[in-house]
Amino acid sequence: FSSVELLASLILFILMIPFVEDIPNGAFLEPLLLTLLLIAALLAVGGRRRILMFGIALLLPSVVFRWINHLRPDIVSPAVFLCFGLLFVGFVVAIILRFILVAPRVDTEVICAGLSVYLMIGLLWSLAYILLGSLSPEAFVFSNVPAAAQKMTSFNAFYFSFSTMSSVGYGDITPASKVSRMLAVMEAVTGILYVTVLISRLVSLYSPLVPESDDAS
Repeated sequence: FSSVELLASLILFILMIPFVEDIPNGAFLEPLLLTLLLIAALLAVGGRRRILMFGIALLLPSVVFRWINHLRPDIVSPAVFLCFGLLFVGFVVAIILRFILVAPRVDTEVICAGLSVYLMIGLLWSLAYILLGSLSPEAFVFSNVPAAAQKMTSFNAFYFSFSTMSSVGYGDITPASKVSRMLAVMEAVTGILYVTVLISRLVSLYSPLVPESDDAS
């Protein structure tokens, strides 16, 4: 896979995740979509054997424990697969960032990689919010939200993550604990800094070299 396929997988996941919880068998489709996305991320960065093996070592526990939790939630806590998922997504983000920083020129792969990292950062924080919500349900306060939806589900975490990273902040989900506020601030700062650094990097790669003028004899 290339970064183009990874970006396509991320966009497909983003378009489908809002509707998964409200359709029949949605509880099965959500872990399936996440599994396919994580596999696509591994294929996108696993060009070298060492990176592939390390990625598999992080991916397998997150996928296996996620499905065990789906089938037998009494056996595996959500915190287990979420921790492995955080490690894997962070690993993928680091590998793609390295690719962007060492790229010699701007092309389709570099642009798609830059967009993929931005979306993966949002996914990374989504997993962190789900983890925090499962460990501390009072970490987030919901307003103007139906009582049945006042918990940090996959979509709520996804929605809150990208709202925070883009500095929109509608106010319907509010971080209430110190840890949740710290995570929200870190994500907002990370999103702003990433866009700034990415644009600077792409501009520096795209700008043509200016030839030095010969000294007049």
